[in-house]
Amino acid sequence: MRTPIQHIRQSLSLKLSLSILLMAVPIFVLSLGILFLQSRWHIKVEAMERTASVLNAVTQRVNRYLMTIETATNANDWLIAENLDPESFLEYSRRIVALNANVNGCSITGEPYLFPQYGRYFSAYSVREGDSIITVREGEYEYFDKEWYKKPCKQGRACWVDPFDDFNEGTLSASNMIASYCKPLYDGNGKFIGIIATDLSLQRLAETIQAERPTPNSYFMLLGEDGHYFVHPDSTLLVNHTIFSGVDAHRQPDVIALGHEMTTGKQGTMRVNFGDALCMVSYQPVAGTQWSIALVCPEKDILQAYNKLTAVLIPLIVIGLLFILMLCRRIVAHAISPLNRLVEQSQRLAEGRYDERIAHTDRHDAVGRLQNSFAIMQKSLNRHVSAIKKVNEETEQRNEELRQASLLAEEADRQKAVFIQNMTHQIRTPLNIVGGFAQVMGESITQLPDEELKNIKGMMRHNAMLLNRMVLMLYDSSDTGVTEELNCLQREEVPCNDVARESIEHTNLNFPDLPITFNTSLPDSACMLTNRLYLMRSLREILYNSAKYSDGQHVSLSVSQTDTAFRFVFQDTGPGIDEESRERMFEPFVKVDELSEGLGLGLPLAKRHIVNLGGRLILDTGYREGCRIIIELPR
Repeated sequence: MRTPIQHIRQSLSLKLSLSILLMAVPIFVLSLGILFLQSRWHIKVEAMERTASVLNAVTQRVNRYLMTIETATNANDWLIAENLDPESFLEYSRRIVALNANVNGCSITGEPYLFPQYGRYFSAYSVREGDSIITVREGEYEYFDKEWYKKPCKQGRACWVDPFDDFNEGTLSASNMIASYCKPLYDGNGKFIGIIATDLSLQRLAETIQAERPTPNSYFMLLGEDGHYFVHPDSTLLVNHTIFSGVDAHRQPDVIALGHEMTTGKQGTMRVNFGDALCMVSYQPVAGTQWSIALVCPEKDILQAYNKLTAVLIPLIVIGLLFILMLCRRIVAHAISPLNRLVEQSQRLAEGRYDERIAHTDRHDAVGRLQNSFAIMQKSLNRHVSAIKKVNEETEQRNEELRQASLLAEEADRQKAVFIQNMTHQIRTPLNIVGGFAQVMGESITQLPDEELKNIKGMMRHNAMLLNRMVLMLYDSSDTGVTEELNCLQREEVPCNDVARESIEHTNLNFPDLPITFNTSLPDSACMLTNRLYLMRSLREILYNSAKYSDGQHVSLSVSQTDTAFRFVFQDTGPGIDEESRERMFEPFVKVDELSEGLGLGLPLAKRHIVNLGGRLILDTGYREGCRIIIELPR
């Protein structure tokens, strides 16, 4: 019986495997240790970048929140200055709160004896209480000594005032801590007349800030100019405590340094020890204020996943060594069995798998030369087979292209014949009518009654208009018409109501007995910047279709506007457009009813004109009593 040592000495594969394993173990362990240390550093760097990114996003959110308060105030201060009366103070105070969901309250406070009939004090105050807004004239108290009044008055410009308790005995007050954006008011002569103060709820600001946290135990804090806490998860620290309160400068210099950085409006990232917790703190100032916001992330949260790696490190090493051993066995098996691999590959070639690649080898023995010969043979076979496949594919592709081209030519020829027949029929009918009536008028014009003569002239004019309409459509649908439209889209001020009325009058020339209802919510002075010619053509075509396919009694055109667009709504009562025809109704030369008059160009050209004007033409599929088409053009 052989001993393990004898087995190792007599087995080449086992000796090679053990040699590779003994060489790989130190390298593997060293690499794993370096990777472990690098991972710790990268996790901290990534945490710093993520913390800074989250802080920047929250700061932007706070800036937008504050900006809405400032915008609401700045948009109304000049109106207040132009309407100096008590009722205006009350009205604009309520209006600012009602129109801005972020505003908690608004006070408009006048200088002493601004309104003599009310004495020394007059202050209009509106506050949001749940879903309702309460507006009152505040009770008499010395608001001239309040910080929100003195600070903007002294500085002579708008500013944010640190959060404060709004409670005042005997008058309406906000139910929680508020911060105010205060702006001085001046009359037309530049005289200071009072203060407008728009409030935001400190609680709502805190909810906005704390809404997003990168780690479970991270939190935000907001400091004022002198370091007072305005936002902090510990509510006992708010307003009455600063970041410097109770801090030992010798034991916690990093907290002192963080406080100075934040109160001086700087931006950065620091490692700070809060109590026994080492934290990573990213901080930056809030634009437009003297406040500073910081995101505090405990390092134990950041390194939580990293610390778990220690528990799996030993199993990972064992698994790695087993993997190396398995890899060594595969390498050795590959080294001593090249002939078996060549047999397998030659069998695949015999089965017709010519793209199976045989690798070249640098070995110069018989096995190496055999393998290289097989590789050359495989490449040659694969090249010839690929060339034959390529020729077959190209032939098949060209045959398919010829077949498709033949089908397209046949379809084009058929469409050309149908179009010529349709166009000949559509033009021949009005030409016959015009020619017949012209002959009648030429032979017996003096014998015809005036009424009949009038009817003949109307019929001739109607059919001449039809001919002119069809010729214009054909020209617009041609390449020349498309190019001309794109080159002539000059914009001008077009009155919305006037262009609608002109389209109705033009339609009534073709349908004199059809009542067309016109509704508008715009004044006659309302104008849009567009091309009058192509807008008029689009409106006329849609009205013409509504009149032609309606029940002859209910056709309407409505004009209105949205925040971004002018709307023309065409509506009729009649058969409407079935679902099968809706997708094809805007294709050129397609008609819903092949027996009806027309070339099938009206709606496609109208849609093209509207799109080139920057608008949209929409078929309202929810309307069931007939057809409703909506045109929207940008304001």
